[in-house]
Amino acid sequence: MSALSVLLLVFLQTPDATQSAPATQLIGGSHLMDIGHNLGPVAIAVLVILLIGSLQSWAIILGKWSSLRKASAQSKRFLRAFQKAERLQDIAAVSEQFKPSPLVQVFEETYDEYRHQIDGTGEIRSLKSLERTAQTAASEAMTGMESRMVWLATIGSSATFIGLFGTVMGIIDAFMGLGTSGGATLRAVAPGISEALITTAAGIFVAVPAVMGYNQLNSRLRELAARLDDFGRELLNSIEDIHSAPAPPPPPPPDEYARVRERELPRDREFPRDRELPRDRELPRDRETPRGLHR
Repeated sequence: MSALSVLLLVFLQTPDATQSAPATQLIGGSHLMDIGHNLGPVAIAVLVILLIGSLQSWAIILGKWSSLRKASAQSKRFLRAFQKAERLQDIAAVSEQFKPSPLVQVFEETYDEYRHQIDGTGEIRSLKSLERTAQTAASEAMTGMESRMVWLATIGSSATFIGLFGTVMGIIDAFMGLGTSGGATLRAVAPGISEALITTAAGIFVAVPAVMGYNQLNSRLRELAARLDDFGRELLNSIEDIHSAPAPPPPPPPDEYARVRERELPRDREFPRDRELPRDRELPRDRETPRGLHR
């Protein structure tokens, strides 16, 4: 006979006059205090564990929600100040005012690396090094923001199983009471069933807020991570614009006619127009008569 058949027989059985009054009092009262007196040690241990998990999850949810709200507000203010500033030194001087924002950590570490590279030479030695520094700072900032999120996920995923464990133990207790009572009566199985129902409800009550809080906080953390990546690229672009020199203009294309003339007439054979003939090569217009040949 299956367990479902046994439970149906218990509920469909008509109790006698001596047993109907206590059972009716137990079911009709249905007070938590009455049920609490019938809880066994396993059910009490399960409820204590679920209570601790519920308090822990609510503490994480409220604390993370407050810190993320402050970080988001300060990040918006810091971005406005960064976009309005003309020099990086101006942002470095007022960055402490926006300290709850994780963008400040990315800016400070990248700016320190930038100052270390330009010290003495005034030129950036490695832009890849600045990019790696910004990525490392963003990763460290997100690691700090995601702290204790593992506990919230663990509570949300394990609370239902802890409640299910109490349910199983309550069902076992119910069947053991049914066997020791010698008859399939509701009074024999009621304590075990109540334990099973209470632990199941407690597990759901703990798991649902934890899962919902984890999803909401995880969504806001993803938005903050995307904002960190965008800010890191914007900061690197600003640094590159500061140190990028304008490229020299390309040389004008040579005159095709001039190139052809240079190829056809080498320079050693050219004869400039403004060059005068040597005097020894000038020919006199009238040939003079030698002096010794006069008639």
